[in-house]
Amino acid sequence: MNILEGRDLTKHFTAARGPRGRFGKRPPVRAVEDVSIALRAGAVTALVGESGCGKSTVARLLAQVYPPTSGEVLLRGEPVRAHRGAAFREYRRQVQLIFQDPFASLNPFHRVRYHLARPLRLHGHARTDAEEREQVAELLERVSLTPVEQFMDKMPHELSGGQRQRVAIARALAVRPVALIADEPVSMLDVSIRLGVLRLLEGLARENDLALLYITHDIASARYFAEDITVMYAGRLIESGPSEELTQSPRHPYTRLLLESAPDPDRVAAPEGRRHGEPPSLIDPPGGCRFHPRCPVALPVCSTEVPGRTELGEGHWTHCWQAEATLAR
Repeated sequence: MNILEGRDLTKHFTAARGPRGRFGKRPPVRAVEDVSIALRAGAVTALVGESGCGKSTVARLLAQVYPPTSGEVLLRGEPVRAHRGAAFREYRRQVQLIFQDPFASLNPFHRVRYHLARPLRLHGHARTDAEEREQVAELLERVSLTPVEQFMDKMPHELSGGQRQRVAIARALAVRPVALIADEPVSMLDVSIRLGVLRLLEGLARENDLALLYITHDIASARYFAEDITVMYAGRLIESGPSEELTQSPRHPYTRLLLESAPDPDRVAAPEGRRHGEPPSLIDPPGGCRFHPRCPVALPVCSTEVPGRTELGEGHWTHCWQAEATLAR
């Protein structure tokens, strides 16, 4: 069952600086274009792409932090527009966002107990001091911060990076959500503790039947952690499918590039034929497929027409003229 879904989401921002066009207006930043993604109960879905591709914008659209320029967000199949007031509070009770930097997301002047007790009080889950203390202790146990008495009264600066992120996860769980959006939740943590946090999130999704979106630039961790992977490039989705299928048989050149860039002790040299270059500007993106200036196998049509969606079977699809040409043979 799809718990949270984005359909044809598009988000344009006004550029803060740069040349002005006709009538003195600056051109829009086309951060997200026609993105559709669905999160299932009890399943982990990964959204993968390099920095600046629009992953975090998708997270904020799904969390209703940003209103979409077009498209819609659906919660349990019902369209939702909740950007302020009571409707926004109720929506955020059901859909929680875990940020990349746990230190920045915690108030440095308050103790762990306060961070976990405040959402319990705001959403009516704890009405007495005894209920509050009991539920705070349960939350700390769920994220493996034990013995709980040692952590309740600590300040954020007294915790390690991994412990701070566990507190942030516990705070998200305090309101009993149905969907979690984890935006690069381990990228600022030491490598040695990333796996523990990922396993924690995976276990919570399974145990609580949560729909979990894991946003990352690391396709290797996405393969390990998620059932499905969706790949994003320059504001557009370009390939999606079951994790094992997509990583074993990638059909889009950019997906192959991501996989080739992942650490692999068996590979001693980069493959030949790859074009180097920078991601395109989202103020003036290239026509056709946005990846074509960097693509080693681009066709003439790639620079003029946006590729349609090619179904590859078993839930695997891509937007690539090469894949369409291969199937047409």
